[in-house]
Order: sequence, then structure tokens, then C-alpha cells
Amino acid sequence: MFIMFEIVLISVIVILLVVLFFLAKKLFALKEDYEGLRHLKASQSVKYGQLTEQWIPFSENFPYNSQNFRFIGKPIDGLVFEDDKIVFVEFKTASSTLSDVQKRVRSLVEAKKVEWFELKIK
Repeated sequence: MFIMFEIVLISVIVILLVVLFFLAKKLFALKEDYEGLRHLKASQSVKYGQLTEQWIPFSENFPYNSQNFRFIGKPIDGLVFEDDKIVFVEFKTASSTLSDVQKRVRSLVEAKKVEWFELKIK
């Protein structure tokens, strides 16, 4: 009778270990899927932002003449060439913030550390 109990107990333990193994394997696969989806979402957010940047100058919210806007892309989105000034433009969507490079560009513009350079090639 005691031997029968041991066999049943060992069988239950083996079954539980097999189930635990498959659950661990499934959990690892789900974690990989989650990481892939997280990466895809981040990538889509970047693409959405880049696409949106192309259209903002043509929206009602853009305070300048869209014909005067020139897209640069990096480190800032673009420049507006008005008759009396040049405006450095950076578009942000949702909760995005300025990168460190963009903050540095903004600081240089605010400090009026902007120059003209002309190179003549003969």
C-alpha cells in the first residue's frame, strides 16, 4: 500500500514538473512576443511622428506661410524663411519632448549664436 502511494506521488510530481516546464516555455514565448510588440509600437510611434511632421506646415495650426517652410529633418524639423526673420521649427506629437541635441540647438538660437557662412568655389 505504501509503495502504491509513492508511485502515485512520484507520478503527480512528474506531471507537475512537465506542466511547469511547458508553462515556463509558454511564458518565455509570451515575453518575446511582448518585447516584439513593444518594439513595433515604438517604431510605429516614430513613423507616425515623422509622417505628421511632413503635414503640419499645411495645417491651420501652423502660424507661418507653409510655402516658406523648408524641411530639414534632423536635428530640427525645419526652417521658416520669413521676410523679417528665420524661424527654427521643431514639431512634437503626443508626449514627445526635445532631445538633448534639440535642446542644445534651441539654446544656441536663443543665445543668438547663429552665423552666416559662404564658400565660393572656383
